[in-house]
Amino acid sequence: MLFPPAVLFLVFVTFSCHQGSKLTLPVFRGTITDAPDFDPTTDAEALYNAMKGIGSDKEAILELVTSRSNAQRQEVVAAYKCSFGQDLIADLKYELTGKFERLIVSLMKTSAYHDAKEIHDALKGVGTNERCLIEILASRNNRQILEMVAAYKDAYGRDMEEDVIADTSGHFKKMLVVLLQGTRDESGVVDADLVEQDAQDLYAAGEEQWGTDEAKFIMILGSRSVTHLRMVFDAYEKIADMSIEDSIKNELSGDFERLMLAVVQCIRNVPMFFAKRLYKSMKGLGTADNTLIRIMISRSEIDMLDIRECFRLAYEKSLYNMIKDDTSGDYKRTLLNLCGGDDDLAGEFFPEAAQIAYKMWETSAMTKVQLRPTVRPAPSFDPAADAQALRKAMKGFGTDEDAIIDIVAQRSNAQRQEIRQAFKSLLGRDLMKDLKSELSKNLERLIIGLMLTPAEFDAKMMRKAMEGAGTDEHSLIEILVTRSNEEILAMNAAYKNGEFDTKKDIHITFLFWKLFTLFNRLYSVQGAREEGPADEERASADAQELADACNAESDEMELKFMSILCTRSFPHLRKVFQEFVRCSNKDIEQVIRNEMSGDVKNAFCAIVRSVKNQPSYFADRLYKAMKGLGTDDRALIRIMVSRSEVDLFNIRKEFKDTHDVSLHEFIQVETMIVSRSPCQLTLLFAFCGGLWVCGYCTAV
Repeated sequence: MLFPPAVLFLVFVTFSCHQGSKLTLPVFRGTITDAPDFDPTTDAEALYNAMKGIGSDKEAILELVTSRSNAQRQEVVAAYKCSFGQDLIADLKYELTGKFERLIVSLMKTSAYHDAKEIHDALKGVGTNERCLIEILASRNNRQILEMVAAYKDAYGRDMEEDVIADTSGHFKKMLVVLLQGTRDESGVVDADLVEQDAQDLYAAGEEQWGTDEAKFIMILGSRSVTHLRMVFDAYEKIADMSIEDSIKNELSGDFERLMLAVVQCIRNVPMFFAKRLYKSMKGLGTADNTLIRIMISRSEIDMLDIRECFRLAYEKSLYNMIKDDTSGDYKRTLLNLCGGDDDLAGEFFPEAAQIAYKMWETSAMTKVQLRPTVRPAPSFDPAADAQALRKAMKGFGTDEDAIIDIVAQRSNAQRQEIRQAFKSLLGRDLMKDLKSELSKNLERLIIGLMLTPAEFDAKMMRKAMEGAGTDEHSLIEILVTRSNEEILAMNAAYKNGEFDTKKDIHITFLFWKLFTLFNRLYSVQGAREEGPADEERASADAQELADACNAESDEMELKFMSILCTRSFPHLRKVFQEFVRCSNKDIEQVIRNEMSGDVKNAFCAIVRSVKNQPSYFADRLYKAMKGLGTDDRALIRIMVSRSEVDLFNIRKEFKDTHDVSLHEFIQVETMIVSRSPCQLTLLFAFCGGLWVCGYCTAV
């Protein structure tokens, strides 16, 4: 069965982000366009004057170059040669230096020759820059790839395919070769029967069998059209009950896994793929300038506006501000010109970007995530034997901390409660008191946290967040936002049993007290968040109420947001947030950040992020707990303990995807900086679910 052209057109207009398909409308979303009243000879003379004599007028150079399209720059290069008998690019290289020189010179090349140079640089010398190969070959359309291959041959007198084959291996090499052919189907015809067949073939090649048929993944993902593959991915989720991305992560590994994920990401949403690449190029210490330059140049005339919007959707600041904070000098000014503007000042989506946001929320609502823990019940469990082993580890002079860790970290919480009871019954001693007397500092906190029931642990964390002068509002928000009704009710009971006086212990602002009171009323007493599926008609009404509330007074707006965000089920809220984009042309999280402040803003943002992707929310919380000077040990312990039997494996995956480093590695590096004890590191590693093989961490 073939879909009629009208249906395909509607699918494209609503969801397409891919440049180059025959369905693509001739609308470019770049920040650099043709300059009006363009005169290449005048520009050539201006550049010559900017470079002659002692020193160079860098400001004049960058302003001129970034206000012309690439086609116009090629005319300027030709006019410069005709007027002055000199090579403009050679003169620019001579006059400029460092990253600024690299950026300006790259702007003066055609897109094909620039890509060809990037591929050549990625292959030459010792080692290969696989990430550069992945980025370029996964994101270019047929025409761009064929022009790049021809430019490579012209510039270096070598065949790109042969060089790629010589420098790569395995299935990674095979997929690169397929992409280099530039033969992806761009007919725009979608066969519904083939969609179902491809989805079934991908499932059979991976999740359904022992081992993986990599050739099937290569053939389908490397040749089918963008529109076709988007439908395949939707069909695959229904068959496998998981996203194609999760299957690729489960079935593939190394550079081949990264390449196939990049292909899928570009099929789904090219601007979001580049937004993530840009973020990773600038986050943390140091900047991956080659990546930053390459993307800013290659996308400035194609989809930079959409990349900016996707960047703002995914992260807490605009692309403009991240570039501004992470670079300097003329290099920064040039990049900011290519970026084109600061989206933090605007607050609203461009119409096309709103469609991207709408589709993102729809994908989030459709994706069924299988939550995976890192700690499971131990087989052949004997609570009496464990109780005796723990007593042996603690009696006498000194404490065998490794023995304690080996037992506690490899038992489920339910099993640990049996050990507590056995310890009391067999030895007449309180295990918790013994552990507190034998252990110290953060290791004691971590072990005791594990030995408590989840409800007791949450109650204790709530108590710790509120005791003393000042309140850890972030901890309160994290716990209250992410726990189910049942967990909230159990925590409330445990808190009362612990004889904690909530009102007496809280020292918080009026706004947060108002929020906490609502949370307390909805959750702690009644456990009243709805838990059903989305109601589409009601979701549209809720979204319109939220949109209308944006024009109300501050207090009224907050109360309306509370009444919906704090009571509706997460599946329903996904639909509400999707509909909010449709009726307001705004992103719900951006509205909250712009219109609210303090603890109320933080709480609502936490709800939105948890609704969209709760493992990602926790991954971000872990990153913030460890980055920079010092570690927020309480947050680190709280999340590792509370999520280890729920979704810590998913959190690890999100951490790796976002920060390009495994949670295991990050814990090792960040906690060793503050002289973490070897025993505590061992316990955190065990929690993380990683394995040590000959001293090398294989954790995700």
